[in-house]
Amino acid sequence: MKLLLDTHALSWWLFGSPRIPPRVSELIGGDAEMVFVSAVSAFELATKFRLGKWPEARPLVEAFDALVGAQGFEILPITVRHSLRAGLLAGDHRDPFDRLLAAQASLEGLDLVSVDRAFGSLGIVPLWE
Repeated sequence: MKLLLDTHALSWWLFGSPRIPPRVSELIGGDAEMVFVSAVSAFELATKFRLGKWPEARPLVEAFDALVGAQGFEILPITVRHSLRAGLLAGDHRDPFDRLLAAQASLEGLDLVSVDRAFGSLGIVPLWE
């Protein structure tokens, strides 16, 4: 199983939050074949930090590459193919960060790890239990 962490799942993992269900923690911590983090998560963290909506994200913004690398996660770049799919996805979910994550999960054959059930409107059933 190959996972793509959404931005909240990534931050909760890095901060050691108990919000992540035990089975999902097991997958992220080693049972998964590979864990990916999208470049769009760096963009989302930085944007929300800059706007004052997520001040706790400072350490993640300041050391994103190092923190992700220390976990053994792979950064998934955003490609033109991902961008086009995100823009063309049916559904009324308007969050551009989520649309890119859904597109990447779909195109790359990854299981998206997210508590956000709104991904369902984009044709993605997130893994969270």
